[in-house]
Amino acid sequence: MNKFLIIYLLCMLSSLASAQDLVFRKGKDVSIFMPSTGEPVSETAFQMLASDIEKVLDAELVRVKKETKAHIVAVLDASMPREGFHLQVEDGKLLIHGADAHGLAYGLLEVSRLIGVSPWEWWADCTPYKANVFLRAGYSTEQSPAVAYRGIFINDEDWGILPWSGGVIGPETNERIFQLMLRLRANYYWPAMHEVSQPFFTIPGNREMAHKYGIYIGGSHCEPMATSPAKEWEMRGVGDYNYVTNSEAVKNFWQERLEEVKGQDIVYTIGMRGLHDGSMQGTKTKEDKLRYLQQAIDDQREMLRSTVNVDVASVPQVFVPYKEVLDIYRSGLQVPDDVTLMWTDDNYGYIRHFPDSMEQMRAGGNGLYYHVSYWGRPHDYLWLGTFSPFLMRQQLTEAYQRGIQQMWVLNVGDIKPAEYLIEDFLNMAWKGLRGRTDGRQELQAFFKREFGKELADTITSVMVKHYQLAFDRKPEHMGGTRVEEADRAHWNIFRPIEGWSSDDVEQRVKDYRYLSDIVEALSDKVPAARRDAYFQLVKYPVQAAAQMNFKFLSKQSYEQAYDSIVSLTHIYNSNPKWKGIMNMAPRKLAVFNRVQAPLVYPEEESAHFLFNAETWQHVSKGDSLVFVFESDAKKITLDVRLLPTHPIEEGRLSFSVSLAGTSPIVADFQTYDRSEEWKQNVLRNYAHRCFVLPLPKTSDGDMRHSLVFRAVTEGVYLRQVSFSPAP
Repeated sequence: MNKFLIIYLLCMLSSLASAQDLVFRKGKDVSIFMPSTGEPVSETAFQMLASDIEKVLDAELVRVKKETKAHIVAVLDASMPREGFHLQVEDGKLLIHGADAHGLAYGLLEVSRLIGVSPWEWWADCTPYKANVFLRAGYSTEQSPAVAYRGIFINDEDWGILPWSGGVIGPETNERIFQLMLRLRANYYWPAMHEVSQPFFTIPGNREMAHKYGIYIGGSHCEPMATSPAKEWEMRGVGDYNYVTNSEAVKNFWQERLEEVKGQDIVYTIGMRGLHDGSMQGTKTKEDKLRYLQQAIDDQREMLRSTVNVDVASVPQVFVPYKEVLDIYRSGLQVPDDVTLMWTDDNYGYIRHFPDSMEQMRAGGNGLYYHVSYWGRPHDYLWLGTFSPFLMRQQLTEAYQRGIQQMWVLNVGDIKPAEYLIEDFLNMAWKGLRGRTDGRQELQAFFKREFGKELADTITSVMVKHYQLAFDRKPEHMGGTRVEEADRAHWNIFRPIEGWSSDDVEQRVKDYRYLSDIVEALSDKVPAARRDAYFQLVKYPVQAAAQMNFKFLSKQSYEQAYDSIVSLTHIYNSNPKWKGIMNMAPRKLAVFNRVQAPLVYPEEESAHFLFNAETWQHVSKGDSLVFVFESDAKKITLDVRLLPTHPIEEGRLSFSVSLAGTSPIVADFQTYDRSEEWKQNVLRNYAHRCFVLPLPKTSDGDMRHSLVFRAVTEGVYLRQVSFSPAP
């Protein structure tokens, strides 16, 4: 009797669940009511969702003409914020309200996430699992973007995405990129622009593909007016790309493109730099640069007004004060108020300028161009995607809080292997500070989604340590070499990392060996459908980084390390889908060569740490930290290490230190672009100041002393404080 009662109750519960919840069952088609929005992006998202449903449910997404016949109802709701959407399970249906075509598209692809389809389904082989899907009654989410224009920049494409795509980044490759962007709720794209690449607008089908996916096309700091001069000037330019001596030809070059694309969704970059990544040609003094850059901007504005829209303020525009252009801007350049000012980092993740109160009030708002991949001095990091997501989150949070909320663009290199960094950046652009969690929680959520709850904790711990080790020194920087220095021969010679001891090296090798072993042991536990994803997202970057370190540091492994990197890279590229995407030696720099022997590090007495953060600690202006320590030395050498940030508000970066009963010593640690100190700082990810301090005599043989550290300005982040007896 009890047995039959249980069966009866289970049937009743199942009946209740099916009446209130929404259940998508394998083999059962899903119906949707979705009127046309008149914009292709929502139809594109519909097709993507249909494909996802087929993969998960072995079923079709069927469009019906009546709401009453539909499992999903997707309609526009103009009362919502731009590009926002609302999902609600109600009376056994899933209701999707989109503010506009983009909002509806993002809402449809939120359904893809709910049924278990990763945004990296194609780009990292995160193959969806086939399963029934239950959406509980009352489920609801309402979302809208925190940053209006959110996007990526394909850059330094010579060794990865360009050869992988067959030598032309055309509509087939761009469609895959745009699918990823749509899944990650991005809407703004800077195409690849090196001399080896055919420019975006010169390739048939690219414009149409951008329109299909609702993508705004833009360009980097040296690509004004939807042109790509690095390659395009040689194709159709006349004379020199010089606004001082050849302005009419340059303006004709811009005007031709405006006539061609004036109906396209474009964010126009204004201003001018050299043909590739150099300063404006024909100018010698700062006054010249200011005069001719101002003239170029004024002329561009008139061209946009006469060709694109007489209401030029309604045309999306951005000005990027990158490298030397920031100094020109600060010297008095007048940028129209409706133009977005896009600030940049120093190419190594530290934002160079935060908007002041007047800049925050601009109608055009403020933007950010940020790097997790870079070609240039003091040394490239194009290979393994080891940029710290924790540093990125800290800098993006600071940026958002200080009004940088209009445009965010991430330099992603070849996309792979920066997958997690791309998603984290675009998630922050979407969410802003809403529901913000710490970096570890975000990382864990990513790996839980991709590899399941059982493996997520271990993988997260591995990746946190992996990023921390690379923060201390990126794999590409392990040889102590540099690029683009005057004495190239000198800087191509391998050398020990300054400040490291044999104990530091031994611990680093031990840490990487542990990570590599854990990653290897987990391989067999990863579900078969996700093993390619695991190799791309975890195993290759961790083990390749480990071998790069072994090559320079390990007496036991250095001879085999180079061959191990070759083998790992061969495995990556032997997958026919990814043939040519992974290059283990971008630009064939010296650091990627074999080594004849591991570098020799000195044995040094360890310092006594007063403070040693895993990452860093923010110290607000005026706040103090007090460290109590014991020493019988007459004087000590104090070493203070901080994040090598740039000034936020006051044009300086300062802190003070003092021993109890003594006057504070104030120290500045601001650096300037491409100075020797700045180069050292970004390679090691810390600035430091050393002090020799006499220890005051204490009564009764008491060896205790107190050190006070105080932030004098904003933007102070402390990494370490240590001391050793001074000679």
